[in-house]
Amino acid sequence: MGFIVSSMNLSPTLIHEQVKSKLQERSHVYVQSRCGFLKCVGVSLLATTLEFSGLQAQAKAEEKEEVEGEGVVGAFKSLFDPNEKTKSGKELPKAYLKSAREVVKTMRESLKEDPKDNAKFRRSADAAKESIRDYLSNWRGQKSIAGEESYAELENVIRALAKFYSKAGPSAPLPDEVKTEILDDLNKAEEFL
Repeated sequence: MGFIVSSMNLSPTLIHEQVKSKLQERSHVYVQSRCGFLKCVGVSLLATTLEFSGLQAQAKAEEKEEVEGEGVVGAFKSLFDPNEKTKSGKELPKAYLKSAREVVKTMRESLKEDPKDNAKFRRSADAAKESIRDYLSNWRGQKSIAGEESYAELENVIRALAKFYSKAGPSAPLPDEVKTEILDDLNKAEEFL
């Protein structure tokens, strides 16, 4: 290469500088176009996110207006507030209320199933067991809800089931008196949710 460079009357340093400047120009254009692309994608993602969250906030605001009449301010407060008002007017964690309502719903469904239809009964009983496990793993011993009426009623339901099944065995059918007691406790718990 030195022979070709000397025959063209160009110094190697000059060629090196020209090649280096060309490469820098190309890499600068590449970096600029890549940064431009990333900025464009970032801005469009941000705009989409803001638009989506705006739509969510608008939907929540409309829902809140119908329910409480508080308007947009109430909707934004609701989005970021980890608590929710119960039917009795108390503020409890949304996650607790969701979990407790799921226990009430699955327990009712399980108790309404005909124990003679074993497959259907097992599916509903398994769903109830799973919701109870989830409820207990998240909320047992939590001071924020330990004194709540709904918590006490659901504890009564779970204790009644445990007491019955520990005496009668895991596959024994629930007698009507135990079902009635459990359904009463579920109704009381639901009143406080």
